[in-house]
Amino acid sequence: MTTIRQRRVGKGSEAAEDQPSEETNVKPDGRILSDPPGGKLWSILSVTVGGIVAISLGLLTSVYVATLHENDLWFSNIKEVEREISFRTECGLYYSYYKQMIQAASIQQGLHGLVYDNKTESVRTINILERMNVYQEVFLSILYRILPIQQYLEPVYFYIYTLFGLQAVYVIALYVTSWLLSGTWLSGLLAACWYITNRVDTTRVEFTIPLRENWALPFFAVQIAAITYLLRTHLQPAQERLTLMAVFIATFLFSLTWQFNQFMMLIQALALFILDSLDMLPTAKVTWLYIIQISGLLLVCVLQFFNSMILGSLLISFNVSVLIARTIQKNLKKGGLLNRLGKLILHVLLVLCLTLLINKFIKKILNLESDEHIFKFLKAKFGFGATRDFDANLYLCEEAFGLLPLNTFSRLSSTLLFYVYGFVLFLLTVAAIIVAFRNLSGSNQVHLKDKMEEYTVTLKPEVAYSLVHTVLFGCLALSTMRMKYLWTSHMCVFASFGLCSTEVWKLTLKCLHLYTSQRTQVIKYSIPLITLLYISFKFWPGIMDELSELREFYDPDTVELMNWIKSNTPNTAVFAGSMQLLAGVKLCTGRTLTNHPHYEDKNLRERTKQIYQIYAKRSPGEVHGILRSFGTDYVILEDSICYERRHSRGCRLRDLLDVANGHIMDGLGENEPDLKPSLYPRFCEEIKKNLPSYTMHFTRVFQNKTFHVYRLAKHK
Repeated sequence: MTTIRQRRVGKGSEAAEDQPSEETNVKPDGRILSDPPGGKLWSILSVTVGGIVAISLGLLTSVYVATLHENDLWFSNIKEVEREISFRTECGLYYSYYKQMIQAASIQQGLHGLVYDNKTESVRTINILERMNVYQEVFLSILYRILPIQQYLEPVYFYIYTLFGLQAVYVIALYVTSWLLSGTWLSGLLAACWYITNRVDTTRVEFTIPLRENWALPFFAVQIAAITYLLRTHLQPAQERLTLMAVFIATFLFSLTWQFNQFMMLIQALALFILDSLDMLPTAKVTWLYIIQISGLLLVCVLQFFNSMILGSLLISFNVSVLIARTIQKNLKKGGLLNRLGKLILHVLLVLCLTLLINKFIKKILNLESDEHIFKFLKAKFGFGATRDFDANLYLCEEAFGLLPLNTFSRLSSTLLFYVYGFVLFLLTVAAIIVAFRNLSGSNQVHLKDKMEEYTVTLKPEVAYSLVHTVLFGCLALSTMRMKYLWTSHMCVFASFGLCSTEVWKLTLKCLHLYTSQRTQVIKYSIPLITLLYISFKFWPGIMDELSELREFYDPDTVELMNWIKSNTPNTAVFAGSMQLLAGVKLCTGRTLTNHPHYEDKNLRERTKQIYQIYAKRSPGEVHGILRSFGTDYVILEDSICYERRHSRGCRLRDLLDVANGHIMDGLGENEPDLKPSLYPRFCEEIKKNLPSYTMHFTRVFQNKTFHVYRLAKHK
């Protein structure tokens, strides 16, 4: 088992489209006035300083996470095999394709090896570029080969520095989004500081470097920043076209780098749909965003050799349904309150029915079952019936797919982030409800300027989008802990914007009958500065202590196993075992696998369940027959799985297998009435007794404190 030890010494609405933004001077007839020379100079100076601060904070974040990674593992000092083992589970699988491309005789041969891969899944040839999102590894390996840096930089460092560099892009994008929302770069500074001080809950890049989300989330943040700018009022046509192009590029890169992109963008599309239905976003821009999502996903589909999971995604079905429904219901946004509500309910039902019909039709035509495990998991998670499905239970029993722990909120509150977020969320939610009701009731918003300033509650389109975005992704994070990183990073943006927003403080002070323009400006800048000082005073010493703490990677059992495999087995040998371990076997030794952690394929899921019978109650003959059907030469058994204590009874891997096989679980506790005792003992325990019924099929060739490796007899 991998451990870290101390290092040893010596080693808005469409009507709002006509309202001025806070940064622009507008005449009553709608024409934009040019700023005076002094104001323009100050604006240029502010943008320059803000830009320098943004870039500096981004680079500092990259250096910070890179230093943490080095200090935690002593990465520069450990052996190559230890570095590779540190890329745990699916991270090791993804990095193995980068290594494969680097070691190939040529770029063409490397690409051919990925398109016609027969080492990732034994007795099958699969297209890695079609199955997995590894174009980033391909691009990076080609870049490393053509750049004159081989003598100065090892391939592994080129890889991890690229990921740490993307953290700079991530922080800059968050900074810019907050700046665009509030109108001051002080807001961006606060967002970046909150992102860094809440690092435990905003990123895990320093210990899961190759994970797909660490590639994708920076591009998602760039996309959100571009959408925020796009939704601003009074954009020139050229500005709008360039922003749409930026949104498309960011959407495409986000989709290309993460297999779960379609589910994240579906939530984004739902946010756009809600706001468009409530007249809080300009319909033309929303339509463009729907089209960009579809086109970006289809382009990725082409690059992934027409991956059927993309074609059958709910996102494409939903976006197409919205566009069709809007064409059918042309007068959706006309009439009184009751009339509008009736039309809106029909519109929602129409979109929902069309989405389900289109999605069902596509999946039927393509015979698509790649993502069925996700829907089984969701069905069981939200209480729509118990399930004995092995794949669904495998997700349900993992902590990462459980509810967001309550201690997350105490950590976020210690930096004041959650308190500020809650305040801003409440205030803007109330404002959004008022604006939505006014839009649906068709109230006349044409007032005198002084009256409108005094009495009308408004919500800019970009703020409305940010509000619904954070609410929907908050719901996702609360239900599934692994997705919290999509929420917490935007929480930093949303809270910092609210603390630096003129509109938020203006509304707050008006509710308290304390509003004056001067008081608003003072609070707008003083409160964020006080918050920054508090964060710096409280967390700077802790960050310095964290950076000075030196540890070392330590996993001698796995290192011994990998070295034994490389030295004592043929290059063509096929290995079976747990998904997580086999990813490391492929990376460290290059041997062929029976299964692996990239779970988005029905055949692989069925294969994995069969391989995992090594931890179930099955006869040696049955297990041998199953393993040999996949061409297995060696099987690796792990004591940490066979005698697992990490999960409670009912969630241990052996329990999931017993229930799926209809067998009673081990240990004290209740069993479902239709479960029966198995005729055979547990395979992974009984094989260690070297009984004749086992030794005729399996010969132990390696063991240490953690692993046991058996060679399979090749019976005719």
